[in-house]
Amino acid sequence: MNIVQKIWQRCKRKAVYFDGNARHALGMNKTIYQNARCKRILLYHNVCKTDPHKFNTLFITVERLEEHLKFYKKHFNVISLDDYYAGNFSDEKYNICLTFDDGLANNYRYILPLLNKYQIPATFFITGIRDAGFDILWNDFLSTASKYGPEKFNYKSYSCHKNRNGKYVTETGQLLADELRKTGFEEKAELMSYLETIVDFRANSNDDDYWLQTTSDQIRALSASPLVTIGAHGYYHNDLAGIPVTDAFEEMRRCKAYLEEITGKAIKGIAFPYGSYNADVLKMAGMAGFSQLLATDYLNPHDGANPGMRERLTVNPFISTANQMNAIIRGHYA
Repeated sequence: MNIVQKIWQRCKRKAVYFDGNARHALGMNKTIYQNARCKRILLYHNVCKTDPHKFNTLFITVERLEEHLKFYKKHFNVISLDDYYAGNFSDEKYNICLTFDDGLANNYRYILPLLNKYQIPATFFITGIRDAGFDILWNDFLSTASKYGPEKFNYKSYSCHKNRNGKYVTETGQLLADELRKTGFEEKAELMSYLETIVDFRANSNDDDYWLQTTSDQIRALSASPLVTIGAHGYYHNDLAGIPVTDAFEEMRRCKAYLEEITGKAIKGIAFPYGSYNADVLKMAGMAGFSQLLATDYLNPHDGANPGMRERLTVNPFISTANQMNAIIRGHYA
């Protein structure tokens, strides 16, 4: 895409979103909501009180999430993941299912109270990282280290510096996060251990919402809610399609066992970290006992024929609530 095309696409998006906001302000969207009939699974990640883009683009504010939930309660039929798979849909409203990935403690602290307030069901996909002895995912660690760490550092084969966006890149300009994603967890853990000696990100407790993982007690409390379903999100939050298939199976099996021991319930669903999977991962997921397989976009044309597979629409943290609701109905962004 050349520069002219990029400018045109950007202008087109702005026009669509301006129109969406204007129609909402004038009350012209009510008919759209009333007549919409379909179904969709939504993918959220995390929430915080303020500054949602402080470390990455996966957060929205608690205030914005509550705006979404109010809309859902008023205009949509919100159902659990089990009901979604069972086909228990309304013929009178647009059907949606809410899912949250990564298992940070902000899920328990902020999201659960909102679910209770509006009586809306949701599924939380959680890793086994606490069972592995860590309270942070490797990618969240790297996000915080990138913000507070030195401009440059050298470690083993890595010679890294911050790019103009404040993210660590290698000498060749590749994002360090992308390079680490190709590795197993041992290499990630070694780099985390090194960076922790030069980056004291834990000193600021105000940042806990951005990285701190749920404890076993919090997972148990989430699971105890009749509105909540717990699912797996990998043991280490590795790219399951990028590691040996036997390791991928073991990660899925261990995460399932960890969550089942805490909740006392069968864990049927797994959301693949980064939306990454392949045929071997799907096979291993079935062998590990998962019947609900959640991606983001299908990576192959035939994946939709798999009875366990479902794709999800990722919530956009940069657009208004009105435009988010319109995108949900359309099934895509402008």
